Parts: sequence; structure tokens; C-alpha cells
Amino acid sequence: MQFFEKIIRWISWLSIDVVLGALAGMLFFSRLFHVDLPWQPYALLGMAVWCIYNLDHFIDANQVGNKLSGRRRFHHQARMPVLIGVGVLAVVGLIGGFWWFGWGLELQLTFLLGAMIGGIRFLVLKFGKGWMKEFSIALFYVTGIFWLPFLKSNPLDGSTWQGIFFILYVLLAILNLLILSLLDQEEDRLAGFFSVSQEVDPVILRRWVIYLMYGLFSMLILVLLFAPSFYRLFAAFLFLMTLSHWFIFKKDQMDAEKKRISMEWTFVLPALLTFLS
Repeated sequence: MQFFEKIIRWISWLSIDVVLGALAGMLFFSRLFHVDLPWQPYALLGMAVWCIYNLDHFIDANQVGNKLSGRRRFHHQARMPVLIGVGVLAVVGLIGGFWWFGWGLELQLTFLLGAMIGGIRFLVLKFGKGWMKEFSIALFYVTGIFWLPFLKSNPLDGSTWQGIFFILYVLLAILNLLILSLLDQEEDRLAGFFSVSQEVDPVILRRWVIYLMYGLFSMLILVLLFAPSFYRLFAAFLFLMTLSHWFIFKKDQMDAEKKRISMEWTFVLPALLTFLS
């Protein structure tokens, strides 16, 4: 049992669970847009997400050294293999992107989106408020998994409901990040990291989480009641993912790291769409 828990912890520290959640999210939107994507964009997305998250953890770990425990200490100790892995996968991803897309409009728009995200993230970290970090990351994450299904979709299949699901997914991602910020507040304080928990009182932040959960539940119930039948399955998945966050958030006997790991795995649930549609 301890060996299994150690494997799960390593998977989390290396952000493999985040990668799987991103792939499941792109599957969610590809089904929503009636798009059948081949394996290549999933591989490219997986490499991009892994590089971004591990580079971010590497930078954090480099700032605090070996002082903190958990994933940041792991990234400090394994910084050279992680950095080499990021470099190799970044090169493979760029070559793969040119090979699969060609220098066409899709790749150009994707590079433009990446540059915009990088620029906005820099401005938020340099000049923004703490709460902007979590909100912007949620928006960038969902835009990343939504982007290719949207570009590949037929405009004639467009629907307001697809935009509504984008907003709902962003709200779920914000919920996830606000809870994680609450869990990491003490560690972020010791390390001097920029986050919402360092700017907003924990009592108020906890209230934000609860209000957002209630709001999400209410909106998803309305979608389940009034959306066309095709969209109800997608609403059911988001409702289940939100409900999982609620149960994990309320589990006081579960430590912070287990809560983090459990919440990241909830984003893998849309992978079940492979078997349901």
C-alpha cells in the first residue's frame, strides 16, 4: 500500500495527473464540438502541459531551495533531470507541431495564443494582484484544452451552449485553484510566493470557495434541466467533478497533499467519454 501511495505521489509531483486531466479535458471539448481528433494533438498537448507545469515547479523550487517539503523539495532535488526532460520534450513538441500542423493558420494562431498567454502571465506576476494569478491560470488552462477542438470544429455546428460549457469549465478550474491556494497558504507564506491566499484573508477565501461551489451547482442543475439532451451528459460530468471537489474540500481528516492529488484526478473523469460516446 505504501509503495502504491509513493507511485501516486510521484505521479502528482511530476504533474502527470495534470497532463491526464488536460487530455481528458480536450476530449471533453472535442466531443462537445463533434470533432474527432487523432492521437497527435493529444500527444502535443500532453508534452506542452508537462513542460509548462514542471518548468513552473522548477522555478518555484529554485527560489526556495531545499527548505520546503513535498513536491517543491522533490523538484529541487531532481532539478537537472526535470530540466533536461523539459528541454527534450519542448524540442520534440515543436518539431511535432510543425510536422503535424505545418506552418498553417492553426499553428500560427496557436503560437499567437501562446505568446498572449505568456505576456499576460508576465504582466499578472509583475504588476497584478494575488487573486489574478489563480483566475488567469484557470482561464489559460481551459483555453488550452478548448482551443484545438474549437479551431477544428465546423462553424455550422456552433452553439451558445458550447460557450456556456467553456465558462463552466473555467469556473471549475478557478474553484480547484482557490482550494489549492487555501491548502498551500502556509507554505506560500514561508516561501513568499505570489498567490491569492497571500492577499485575501483565509476566512474570506474560504467563503469564495463555498459561494463558487454553490454557484456552480446551481448553474449545472439549470443546464441539466434546460439544455438539449445532447449537452446533459457533459453537464453531468461537470456536476460530478464539482461534487468531488466539494467532498474532498469538506474532508477535514484528509491531509493537504492527499486533497491536492484527489482533486487533480477528478479532472481525468471526462476520459470516460471514450466509452460513452
